[in-house]
Amino acid sequence: MTNRPDLPPEIARRRTFAIIAHPDAGKTTLTEKFLLFGGAIQMAGQVRAKGEARRTRSDFMKMEQDRGISVSASAMSFDFDRYRFNLVDTPGHSDFSEDTYRTLTAVDAAIMVIDGAKGVESQTRKLFEVCRMRDLPILTFCNKMDRESRDTFEIIDEIQENLAIDVAPASWPIGSGRDFLGCYDLLHDRLELMDRADRNRVADSIKISGLDDPKLAEHIPADQLEKLREEVEMARELLPAFDRKAFLEGHMTPIWFGSAINSFGVKELMVGIGEFGPQPQPQNSADREIAPEEKPVTGFVFKVQANMDPKHRDRVAFVRLASGHFERGMKLTHVRSKKPMAVTNPVLFLAADRELAEEAWAGDIIGIPNHGQLRIGDALTEGEALRFTGIPSFAPELLQSVRATDPMKAKHLEKALMQFAEEGAAKVFKPMIGSGFIVGVVGALQFEVLASRIEIEYGIPVRFEASQFTSARWVAGPKDKVDAFVQVNKGHIAQDHDGDMVYLTRLQWDIDRVSRDHPELRLTATKEMMV
Repeated sequence: MTNRPDLPPEIARRRTFAIIAHPDAGKTTLTEKFLLFGGAIQMAGQVRAKGEARRTRSDFMKMEQDRGISVSASAMSFDFDRYRFNLVDTPGHSDFSEDTYRTLTAVDAAIMVIDGAKGVESQTRKLFEVCRMRDLPILTFCNKMDRESRDTFEIIDEIQENLAIDVAPASWPIGSGRDFLGCYDLLHDRLELMDRADRNRVADSIKISGLDDPKLAEHIPADQLEKLREEVEMARELLPAFDRKAFLEGHMTPIWFGSAINSFGVKELMVGIGEFGPQPQPQNSADREIAPEEKPVTGFVFKVQANMDPKHRDRVAFVRLASGHFERGMKLTHVRSKKPMAVTNPVLFLAADRELAEEAWAGDIIGIPNHGQLRIGDALTEGEALRFTGIPSFAPELLQSVRATDPMKAKHLEKALMQFAEEGAAKVFKPMIGSGFIVGVVGALQFEVLASRIEIEYGIPVRFEASQFTSARWVAGPKDKVDAFVQVNKGHIAQDHDGDMVYLTRLQWDIDRVSRDHPELRLTATKEMMV
């Protein structure tokens, strides 16, 4: 880390991070407040807005607004202080975890949001494991302190035990639930007081010199002040002090306490990301590491979103720039097709709003509208044939067959399914024998989302029906062996949208049998999305 050259100032001020959490921990609300403090929106919205109250900006699909959940990752760029934040909001619902896993390949750090009453929940643990695999630095925000929450030490213990990571408190809560007054900022010796009256106001910050400052008594009742002094003293003895090197290596997480809905604790967290968060990091490719300060522009597609604007049938590829200084109108080589591509209308996102990006630097995330040329895993460079590695595609856990209720629309359905397959919203398999398609997803809720999107975006009512198959594995190995295997097992073979062979099966026993009888073949549950 230390012997890397200094980055150009424009790149060094970039902070690209994702927010991960279990559903309902308050992730989308936190995103809203980030935009509010970044000056990007004037009034924060609510996830479940009543009547005319503002809806959140990062949930732009109709279904997200109806249900109050986030189902697709959205990217937002805004300035805060002297930093440029690129924030990727990910779906917390486990049925959409694949979108989240891929998003984590495009960021340099993650903010883990946990609920003060529930602590570390199952989905948090899964997402944390992905961050661990990628050695991502993690900042923790303990939310909903204005509701009844657990003891602070208990929450910290649970994170340390469950996630095997050191926790260094960056702030310490004063009271909880109804008695929650605010926090003591341990890194800057400040008192931060919460204002319950106006949720869009930034909390008051009072500069004090340590915990013995008599000014504290003016703002905190005596019993709570005594408890605060005791707890902070214990915390300083029992818990490690914040160490930026350990944090950047992924061994330690600083924790802030607050209440996102009351705009409290959010600003301190943002200052923390700016001060301690990693600058844009080198990205891995099959042949070498790509450093952000390299002059030629390179980037990779980590997400494709179709029909963000239903009127225009558009598709936007989200591209993480790995190096260089990109300017609008540049010609970049699309490595998979080896064709040049003039990027004339790249966009920067502010949730559902977008503006033309005149320029962007390594670390930024831009959207490139296209008509299906760009897929997940594609590389864009100024000529070098790079292949970025580490963008996973997972075998689906649920399979169903799908058909249009109107047989005349079968051809249109094929087109719609291919769109969703390229977007990464589902796996689409075309069996060698028989007609129709089999759709595979990671979580059951995705079938509902697909059915509703196919109807809204393409006007095709569809039916999902139980399939005889329960799992899918990609088949890899020497071409002649794969061909021979396919000939014998035609009833079980399908192709995915890339044309790769897939073995569909009902039983784990079948998979074991293939491994035993055909040692030269590999059946895999993941496939790297490489071109």
